[in-house]
Amino acid sequence: MKNILRVVFVIIGTMIGAGFASGQEIYLFFFSYGMEGLIGILISSLIIGFVIYKTFQIVDKYGANTYKDFLDILIQKNLKLKPIINIIINVFILITFFVMIAGFGAYFEQELGRNGLIGSTILAIASFIIFMTSIKGVVKANELLVPILIGFLVIIGMINLKDLHILELGNYMIRTNHSSIILSSVLYSSYNSILLIPVLLTLKSYIKDKKQILKIAAISSLIIILLSIVVFLLLVRVDVDITKLEMPAVYVVSHMFKIFRYIYGFIILGSIFTTAISLGTSFLQNTTKNKKNYTQIAAIMCIISVLISKIGFSNLVSLLYPIFGYLGLVQILKLSITKVRIKQKRL
Repeated sequence: MKNILRVVFVIIGTMIGAGFASGQEIYLFFFSYGMEGLIGILISSLIIGFVIYKTFQIVDKYGANTYKDFLDILIQKNLKLKPIINIIINVFILITFFVMIAGFGAYFEQELGRNGLIGSTILAIASFIIFMTSIKGVVKANELLVPILIGFLVIIGMINLKDLHILELGNYMIRTNHSSIILSSVLYSSYNSILLIPVLLTLKSYIKDKKQILKIAAISSLIIILLSIVVFLLLVRVDVDITKLEMPAVYVVSHMFKIFRYIYGFIILGSIFTTAISLGTSFLQNTTKNKKNYTQIAAIMCIISVLISKIGFSNLVSLLYPIFGYLGLVQILKLSITKVRIKQKRL
């Protein structure tokens, strides 16, 4: 059970980054659809659970060590397409790492009144230190931080729920997005699959038998559903133009649950940190060939992330995430049609 929880914590740590815990992702993909957003949360979480299950099945059967190996299994015929997809995925992972650095800076600016570059620089340095420990450092950090983050989010969610009139929730939420909630749900899960799959590949040594795969997928999906609903219901409390907020969930906690302001600040910063180190490590393992190369690229990546953070956190999320969501659809479709025989080898 210990290994199962370790893997689950890394998965959740990857998922609940700056965009999630700040409320920006939940607003963009679900809350803007009103009450239908809750259905969207359920759909996307189930798809993510399927992606986790199918990815580990494929890794268990074929023993893929890198994302390139995984693509060789997933796309067996279109040889010319593999390097292109590999580049796209790695670019997205890198961009999302940059988004995490920007999110850290955005919190410093919005909540602490400090220059965002200070926060971005702190996270970039901390990430570089963890990168030097490889995947073991990532697992340890997630194992320590994620249970605390989940616990605090659930407590805040329960307190918020006590003051909400459930039967009147429809009056609190106005549908501002007239697109399809189904499409939005699929896009959310597909861009998250782009982030998750390379991270899952780094965790294969923690899976000891195929029975653990289903448990990991199920537990991860349930936690994602729970935490998404917590953030969704926090957004009901926003009493200003939500589109003007970089971090709407942080705004709610800071203004209406002041006693938890610094606790939620810890949640935000911890979530950003766990996602940044998971994605950064995944990118480095996918693109580097030796230890020297690994260290050099890690340093360059962290320096560039600080410079790019000035573009703005919400701008990066709203522009880039939906685009990569469409790209992730191809990956989910290929996962769906890839057959894995029942008889499997151990990892």
